[in-house]
Amino acid sequence: MPRGRDSRTERVDRAVVAAQDPTGAGLADPDPRVRSVALAALVRAAGPSAAAQWSRASADDDASVRRRAAEVAPLIGAAGAEPLRALLNDDDALVAEAAAAALGELVPEELDPSALAETLDSLIHAAADHTDPLVREAAVAALGSLGDARGLATILTACEDRPAIRRRAVLALAPFEGAEVDAALARALGDSDWQVRQAAEDLTAD
Repeated sequence: MPRGRDSRTERVDRAVVAAQDPTGAGLADPDPRVRSVALAALVRAAGPSAAAQWSRASADDDASVRRRAAEVAPLIGAAGAEPLRALLNDDDALVAEAAAAALGELVPEELDPSALAETLDSLIHAAADHTDPLVREAAVAALGSLGDARGLATILTACEDRPAIRRRAVLALAPFEGAEVDAALARALGDSDWQVRQAAEDLTAD
């Protein structure tokens, strides 16, 4: 084995230790897999009180660590909103997708009005313009989860996107009412994709 390099067994051992250590000591490990495991263990154990360490991990050089930070962000709560908005613009689409999903799990009432507005703006932009369809889909779902009227126009537009996004957009209409929503659901009932039709049927069933 080359000098200075860890064996696979050693890396696995460190990851196991990191998973059992709620202090986050493994966050400084040179292996990103160990840092990811340590981050998850820390956030599960400490919740919002780990916000500062979580925020630093969200800017890790390795995309897998940033993605894990996004995935566990709901345990951090409102303190994670700003770093998550930054991750939504990440160069790695899987990181951005995870960030969008996590933003959808924020509790609007726990955000101050400016933070909520910035979060909605970020999701609206991602849902409308992101080049990766998985990110657009996750952003549309997040807008539906937040249920803020400011996101409705973007969700309605997404009802005309590719099939997977149309289905997600139809489901995201659940918190909303009005003529525009009714018209979008009526169109979805005749969609060429059966999953979109099924989603519309589920929402319009008595």
